Amino acid sequence: MIAWEVYEADLGWGLHPVVVVSHPARASRKEFVEILDCSTERSTRPPQDHEVVLDQSDGLDWPTLCKCDCIYAVPRCELKKLRGNVAMERRRQIVRTIISAHGWNVL
Repeated sequence: MIAWEVYEADLGWGLHPVVVVSHPARASRKEFVEILDCSTERSTRPPQDHEVVLDQSDGLDWPTLCKCDCIYAVPRCELKKLRGNVAMERRRQIVRTIISAHGWNVL
């Protein structure tokens, strides 16, 4: 398991795509990894300030909203089917959006 991989996981509301955002050292060896939750429904609206749109180039079936305002820590065994990897430009968007969504850019 490595950072920026897209998996499926059930966080208590059914299988959803999730993005691994843990530091590569954690993602490769720790029991718990950090993830972002994504919607399962096709995105039909522009992303809100705390969201980034992922799509087929990231391993998803259609444009999907990735929610960057809540980082979950889950046991790695909860991550199921590997879907793909987040494209480099969207990695940068996700990092910027996480920082902004948490207000860390004003520190």
